[in-house]
Amino acid sequence: MNLNSTKAVSPLTVLWCGAFIMTISLGIRHSFGLFLQPMSLSNEWGREVFAFSIAMQNLVWGVAQPFVGRMADRLGSAITMLLGGALYAVGLFLMAMVESPGLLTFSAGILIGLGLSGTTFPVVFGAVSRAMPPEKRSMAMGISMALGSLGQFAFLPGGLFLINQLGWSSALTVLACFALLILLLAKPLFEKKSRSVSSEATSTIAAEKELGMWASLTQALRHRAFLMLSLGYFVCGFQILFISVHLPSYLQDSGIPASAGSTALALIGLFNILGSYLAGLWGGRMRKPMLLSGIYGLRGLLIVAFVLAPLSTWSVYLFAAGMGVLWLSTVPLTTGTVSAMFGVKNLSMLGGLVFMFHQIGAFVGGWLGGLLFDATGSYQVVWWICVALSVIAAAVNWPIEEKSAEANGPATQPA
Repeated sequence: MNLNSTKAVSPLTVLWCGAFIMTISLGIRHSFGLFLQPMSLSNEWGREVFAFSIAMQNLVWGVAQPFVGRMADRLGSAITMLLGGALYAVGLFLMAMVESPGLLTFSAGILIGLGLSGTTFPVVFGAVSRAMPPEKRSMAMGISMALGSLGQFAFLPGGLFLINQLGWSSALTVLACFALLILLLAKPLFEKKSRSVSSEATSTIAAEKELGMWASLTQALRHRAFLMLSLGYFVCGFQILFISVHLPSYLQDSGIPASAGSTALALIGLFNILGSYLAGLWGGRMRKPMLLSGIYGLRGLLIVAFVLAPLSTWSVYLFAAGMGVLWLSTVPLTTGTVSAMFGVKNLSMLGGLVFMFHQIGAFVGGWLGGLLFDATGSYQVVWWICVALSVIAAAVNWPIEEKSAEANGPATQPA
């Protein structure tokens, strides 16, 4: 397709293509916890090997995200999504053939981590935000996140079915073929970036101050509210990856059938559709940091109830439904707060920067879960760490104000 085409890309095209790219990308990623036990048993590894590779995936994803976001801001989201989708597929094909921890870290950790950086929230939300007028951005991000959550619901039972019918290696090969669909969904977005936005959005973006890459990064990292937001996002990443990777094994260790673990993760994805939609809806009407504080606080209470209550299939399903509502509802709210502070010209990069803290937390949560299990034979310590972190995240998000960084300066943000 001609990259210099003058044909306009409608905001709805940007929204739907971006949302379904996230459906595939997040759906596949959400299913990785199902592979922990079969891959570890097949290769005679401890759980830390698989946990470390997935933790590395999230770390690579996070560290690469600001730079991949910068590429999307400057070269366009379409080419970024194409490259990300290709790396994702190659990583899955290689992951299906692993026989050593090193190759698992390279495929599942590095390649898929880079692929995710080009096919998920910061890149998609940057494109969607630039396509929409300011008053519709929060809702549009909520809708795209809700549709992205559909993949987390659909791919879990599908992934378990593939593992049971074909084995873990062939199941990963099938998932790699699904990842190739990202390339087709990215293709319609190959248009002039300036024409893929509404007239209201164009005038708003034009009024924003143009900053270079390092100036934008420096401004954000010197902004106290941005750092507080990032600390909360670190907690989000820690909790999400620990639960998504280790929950199925935690349940099997407790005598709960493997099917309950996949159903729980699927329920998280299903109820995340509702949570993401509501976050986008309420984020346009209420203070986003206040909503974030409430989400983290409720997560902590839910984990306490789950750990202390007698474990059963139904308690697992109730926990999954509640956690699903709170799962990725943080994403549109966090990205929306960043856009309120710094605008949307560099949103893919700055959204990537705050997301880097999320992924550092994911690295720690995913790896620590496997490390402490191998050391103690239990996940209990990590569950209580999740509770303590919820209290911290709720506290640091509450005082954040959605004000322009240019207007207020770093010193005037509340501590």
